[in-house]
Amino acid sequence: MNRKFGGVYLPELLMAPIEALQKGWEALGSDVDFIEQFLKLLKDYAGRETPVTEVKRFAEAVSGPRIFLKREDLLHTGAHKLNNALGQCLLAKKMGKKRIIAETGAGQHGVATATACAFLGLECVVYMGKVDMDRQSPNVARMRLLGAQVISVEQGAMTLKDAVNEALRDWSSSYEDTHYCLGSVLGPYPYPEMVATFQSVIGTEARSQMYEKIGKDPDLVIACVGGGSNAIGIFSAFIENPTVALIGVEAGGKGNELGEHAARFKGGSPGVLHGCYTYLLQDSCGQVAETHSISAGLDYPAVGPQHADLYASGRANYASVTDKEALAAFKLLAQTEGIIPALESSHALAYAAKTARDLPKDHTILINLSGRGEKDLPQFIAMGDL
Repeated sequence: MNRKFGGVYLPELLMAPIEALQKGWEALGSDVDFIEQFLKLLKDYAGRETPVTEVKRFAEAVSGPRIFLKREDLLHTGAHKLNNALGQCLLAKKMGKKRIIAETGAGQHGVATATACAFLGLECVVYMGKVDMDRQSPNVARMRLLGAQVISVEQGAMTLKDAVNEALRDWSSSYEDTHYCLGSVLGPYPYPEMVATFQSVIGTEARSQMYEKIGKDPDLVIACVGGGSNAIGIFSAFIENPTVALIGVEAGGKGNELGEHAARFKGGSPGVLHGCYTYLLQDSCGQVAETHSISAGLDYPAVGPQHADLYASGRANYASVTDKEALAAFKLLAQTEGIIPALESSHALAYAAKTARDLPKDHTILINLSGRGEKDLPQFIAMGDL
């Protein structure tokens, strides 16, 4: 794939830390011993491989073909985020860093980073927007129990974008002993490639598992897209097979106006945010727009540059579903299969529910269930839905 998006667009204060990280990643990212140690951690500590589950009653409820879920909700800490957190924290420790900082929206990356730091003996500081702290209180408690310092960000919209800003400010003055563990395929090089490498285990496993179950690749792979790490993780194994359709699902929020959603490909345009050139939501003057999603993990104005390349090349298509549709899919999977999905993953489920009846009955759909939904129950209780 020709790469148009990505790059390094940073102020001078951040060039020294990113250059040090580039050297560390280029030295260790292909090192056999490092990769073996990382994969051993995934197996012995994180609990990989995660299974693929066919969801027959869900498929019947949406009048669809066969539907399978890649069960990242069963990974230790409850989401795919631990794959990346373990990889980056191990890398940081080998680079001599003793302090880890992270940003988090839904809280899952913060929990995963705090978990990895506890296991590897590293100090952990997590930046989280106040709005997200209020709606994801179970994960805030988990991070603190794991020994992390959680810092409330009360600037801007007080969500994920603002947490990233604060983490970058911290890193600019502390990088000599601190690594910034970025949670998705965002930011300047080498973050998108590094995170995608750590998350590619999802696709590698899923492809092998689908061959065991049906003897071939699935016809359609669906994943939710905030920054896009779970989607790149599962897409990576199928990109080279043009017969497999790839669908990324963004947050359609509560309306089509700027500020009412987080659908970058639906309402955005190319630009620069947090160190890379990609698609983002911005106004006519180039100012970054506010976003909305019921899901804290999808509530971000930009998307990973690899997704921008996949979109520009036509290799993947991107759709959006509304808050209401995601909530309905959340309930449907719980009530038909006994699996409570994260609100992020519910967007991918909702797209399948909307479109499955139009697919040939001999097709197979693979959905990346990127996380579990216990963290989202306080929102449902507050809305009176439970």
